[in-house]
Amino acid sequence: MAEDVFKALADPTRRRILDELVERDGQTLFEICTRLVTKHGLGLSRQAISQHLAVLESAGLVRTRRQGRYKFHDLNTAPLEHIVTRWLRPDAREGTP
Repeated sequence: MAEDVFKALADPTRRRILDELVERDGQTLFEICTRLVTKHGLGLSRQAISQHLAVLESAGLVRTRRQGRYKFHDLNTAPLEHIVTRWLRPDAREGTP
């Protein structure tokens, strides 16, 4: 699983998408595309952003939920927390504080 996370984080566009979700969680594809264009000057197609979101979702970094006809994207930090625990706080893995 960590390998998928590292592959997902290797792309600067995907890192920008995560930055946008940190700033405002629960965005639609349209909202993410708009923010990437206005704040970062990224003129990628909706399909390209959708593919980046699929990679992030596959790595567990983004969760999607449907509300009516809208699909919202939420940041999931659990895979990153697992990496931090693995290398930066190995004592937490063993159950000690």
